[in-house]
Amino acid sequence: MTPSGHRRLILTRHAKSAWDDPSLDDHARPLNRRGRRSALELGEWLHSRGYEPDQVLCSSATRTRETWAVVQSAPLEVMPRVDVLDSLYHASPDVMLAALRKASGDCVMLLGHNPGISELAEMLPSRCPSHPDFRRYPTAATLVVDFDIPAWADLKPGQGSTLDFFVPSGRD
Repeated sequence: MTPSGHRRLILTRHAKSAWDDPSLDDHARPLNRRGRRSALELGEWLHSRGYEPDQVLCSSATRTRETWAVVQSAPLEVMPRVDVLDSLYHASPDVMLAALRKASGDCVMLLGHNPGISELAEMLPSRCPSHPDFRRYPTAATLVVDFDIPAWADLKPGQGSTLDFFVPSGRD
């Protein structure tokens, strides 16, 4: 949980998706086996650290929705409100910021896609993590950032304090 007057963002790229069916539209691509393992590892990591969202903003793509479904199968203690948004599918950082500024939770998880998610991750904290994979933001990569703001409407780039950065062990 976050202290009063603070907001926490869990910024996650979807887990690894399957490319074995060329007839599938990009929006409909599901997770592959490694993606499901990584999403479960991410859920366990979030729980072990107490990073549990009370609201989830999720792209409408199959792979982002499946990532959330597997993450939440880990023993999370909070059952968040989940908003599936078409606008987050391959969204630019500006579109993601607009969605975040309308969020109502204290701890919000945003599940999206590269390149927008990695660009947003670089914009938000005052200091980016030194992790070697941060700029690449591989599948299931997750940045946890705290903001000393009373409401998400007050969110501005460069204000965040990096708390953590995680990449599952079975990354690409």
